[in-house]
Amino acid sequence: MGFGIGFGELLLIAVVALVVLGPERLPKAARFAGLWVRRARAQWDSVKQELERELDAEELKRSLHDVQSSLRQAESQLRDSQRQLQDSTRELHDQVQRDIDIRSADAPAPVAVPETADTAAPVERPDRDAPDQDVREKQG
Repeated sequence: MGFGIGFGELLLIAVVALVVLGPERLPKAARFAGLWVRRARAQWDSVKQELERELDAEELKRSLHDVQSSLRQAESQLRDSQRQLQDSTRELHDQVQRDIDIRSADAPAPVAVPETADTAAPVERPDRDAPDQDVREKQG
């Protein structure tokens, strides 16, 4: 049974109730006691459920807090990585710019390209229908 009452103790309480209340009032008293026991159990279950919900809510809050902490750490790491990447990119850009400046300072002055000679006169193509020149010379 509940409340730490054994069978022997319950039997003793029933005998005392029968002697004190008598056989006429005992059934009403038993129903009344049963009603109060049910109400007490319902109240106890309600309090128990509420405590469990609060504990679950607290556990959920703790879990949420842990997740938020993890996200903050990840965000911090990402920002650090972003800064490092930007610094590396900036250093690389500066190095490339210095190399370009050094090469343009070391490069010789542009050499003027001399103009080429006049272009050759266009070559006349022989007419395909005309007899070959060699043939004309032999005949003439």
